[in-house]
Amino acid sequence: MAQDGAHHHGDRTTTPPPTMPHQRPGSRPAATPAFDLATWASAPRPSAEPGIYRLGYRQIDPERAEAATVAAWPLLLRAGLNGVVGWLAFLYGTQLVLRLIVMTVWVEHPTETAVTVVGVSVNVLVAAAVIKVFGRMGRWPEVWRRYAAPLLSRTVTQEERAEESRVAVEAARRLDPWAGLREGGAAAAAGRLEGEAVSDVDYVRIQQAWESAQADPVFVPAFVEQVGARGAAAFAHPSEVRELPGRAERHDLLLGQVCLGVTQDVPKNPLSHRAAGFALDPAVLGTSLLAVGPAGTGKTARLARPVAEALCLQALAGTACAVVIGAADADLGPDGWYDVVIAPGDPSSVYGLDLYGAAQDPDEAAARLAEALLPDELTARAESARTALQQVVGPFHAAHRRYPGVRELRALLGGEPDALAALVKALGVAGRLAAYERDLDHRERQRGRADDPGALLADRLALLDRPAFEGAFATDGTGRPPFAMRVLDHPLRVRVKLPERSHPEAARMLSRLVVGQFVQAAGAREDRSLFAGLVVDDASAALDAATVRGVQRMRGANAGAVLMLRTLVDLPEALRAPLFGAVGCRMAFPGIAPWDGRLFSEAWGTHLVQETAVTHTPDTSGGVVRRVGRLGRKALSGTTAQTESVTTRDVERLRWSPSDLAHALPAGHAVVSLTAVSGEQVPPLLVDLRG
Repeated sequence: MAQDGAHHHGDRTTTPPPTMPHQRPGSRPAATPAFDLATWASAPRPSAEPGIYRLGYRQIDPERAEAATVAAWPLLLRAGLNGVVGWLAFLYGTQLVLRLIVMTVWVEHPTETAVTVVGVSVNVLVAAAVIKVFGRMGRWPEVWRRYAAPLLSRTVTQEERAEESRVAVEAARRLDPWAGLREGGAAAAAGRLEGEAVSDVDYVRIQQAWESAQADPVFVPAFVEQVGARGAAAFAHPSEVRELPGRAERHDLLLGQVCLGVTQDVPKNPLSHRAAGFALDPAVLGTSLLAVGPAGTGKTARLARPVAEALCLQALAGTACAVVIGAADADLGPDGWYDVVIAPGDPSSVYGLDLYGAAQDPDEAAARLAEALLPDELTARAESARTALQQVVGPFHAAHRRYPGVRELRALLGGEPDALAALVKALGVAGRLAAYERDLDHRERQRGRADDPGALLADRLALLDRPAFEGAFATDGTGRPPFAMRVLDHPLRVRVKLPERSHPEAARMLSRLVVGQFVQAAGAREDRSLFAGLVVDDASAALDAATVRGVQRMRGANAGAVLMLRTLVDLPEALRAPLFGAVGCRMAFPGIAPWDGRLFSEAWGTHLVQETAVTHTPDTSGGVVRRVGRLGRKALSGTTAQTESVTTRDVERLRWSPSDLAHALPAGHAVVSLTAVSGEQVPPLLVDLRG
């Protein structure tokens, strides 16, 4: 029942020690005095459509929203006219109803009580009907909300308002966030937690453990024992970190939401989303998100960093694992946010990278590595490259029970006689030479030919066989501990820093390799209880056909990716449309090119709008008198009398045209459409990301 204090260890899977050197568990207290757990846990979170920040959200009444758009004087005039007509209808209506009663069902010599009861009843019924009919037409509730209610509120003293506020706060404080534990037989644990400062991360983590314990009553005593021993630190993340340094106050971990901004109150946005907080959560990120925008428009600061922060907090709460990829200088949070920081090219980096992703099948590992090594312009040779790599990786793994390092693999692909002879000898010792002799013979025949894919792969591997990467990709235990992507079933927080400035082409290969490994590992997980989140700050080099297909399959694997591009032109043309179809959420930032906006516009489609056409034609109606009058008016004013005809019709229009996306988006805003894993869709929203 108790959460394991260490991650799963495979053959070469590397996991962080309980506390990383760059982390300081005590750098921030578990909960600040300002955090009121009871109020936060009991705050209203009404059901809402995807993309709405539900903490404190208030649903909008469509009729009230429509009435709020009416100007003051037309509203008051209409309310007054309906009031006068309603009063007359009440006076004459009561008399009419009473006469009908007297004519039909009235008895002779009624008692005074019966007369009073009938009179009051008729007045009440007629008044209710009048108020309902004329109050609706005159929008009396809106007049009350705008004018009468504020006027009455000003008559209440400040002391009374303060007292009401204090009573409300005290009532909220009395709400018990640990009521479920008390009712489920863990009252001792609830009492222990009441005396401690518990943060939102602690609360969600302990509640997750409690839900797991309730699945089998046998585990409840173990839960109580753990909480009694450790209090709010019970079931802590293996790193013992319970908070992120410098986190922003825009997360609701109870729902896994991160608030990114405010949906604008404009006609293009659905009424339910207007003026509401805009948020992302695993239910939306599970369909993956593609964001496109030029540099400097806020993709990293207003999207990538908040989402990375949210995933790291959810990992500390035991509900997610996070892999964040970007340049070494990209602002994706400090190293203290992460358990594993992989920085190839940085001598101070603690961890290396497993080029094979800890794949159990050598052919699978070789295929993924071959796709990552080839540049975009050579993808046509991908099949022969995969075969060539498999012909050396498989025999090497059979002979040495490990995968070859960069230098060993480069020598085998380049056809160095000493390396091949050593491999043949090792296979003979292991008794596997007969099984792999055909692969080695074929590789030997290919050596020296102009179309030898081995030579091409060896040249590409030379980019990773540099002194700066010494020990970063070792497989024999002599270098840094290699991190393998297959540990996505544990709440890890991983940051991959790419050397884009010093080794740009190597950074592109590593980006493609890590993203491909994540997609492959996320879909192959047996335990999918944790949401596996991937954030790629620049995905232009990370996407190929296999990765795009894998992104679409992640919807059913409780995993998702946030992919950012400066422009779709960075991708091969054959990948652009499949990528748009693979992701469920699409986000356009200001300043995108019109050809990029065209794909967004086509993906978002059209909708029906009411179009009003006004036609003016010269007035030729009437007899001689009217014609003379029109001639006089024209002579005096210089204008011709005209008739006006208005035509209204429903027409299809693009939700957002390429021109609007390219030129009309204000700075700090974005247009985003969402699709939840359940299939629920939200049309494009104009969002202010600065709020």
